Amino acid sequence: MSKRTFTTRILFFEGVGFVLILVLLWLNELLDLPHRLLGAPSTPVNWRESILESVLVLALAAVILLWTYWALARIRHLEGFVPICLNCKRVDASGKWIPIEVYITEHSEAVLSHSVCPECKEKHYAKVLK
Repeated sequence: MSKRTFTTRILFFEGVGFVLILVLLWLNELLDLPHRLLGAPSTPVNWRESILESVLVLALAAVILLWTYWALARIRHLEGFVPICLNCKRVDASGKWIPIEVYITEHSEAVLSHSVCPECKEKHYAKVLK
């Protein structure tokens, strides 16, 4: 599945969820569900309250859908191909070659720390560590 299809599917299901909330909100108002299902006292339809609740749910839906789109676009960006020099390991960040450590720090929340792998330790520091 492509990343765009994945994003579209997530946004679709979020949208369906908010539509279901709106349908439930209106069914509750029109059918007086607490009265019918739980035996609560009957209440008249309050159009103003229902419209206000609908507007609030739609505003919340807009905020959440936009935030989700932004977050998924950021993930898609971070998962994309990044050209890296095979010699010096610098990264092409929009035409400017920068160290990979700088690129990762600027484009993610990762915290980097330097270390030495066992092969390099043996290859470069074997005489010093004996």
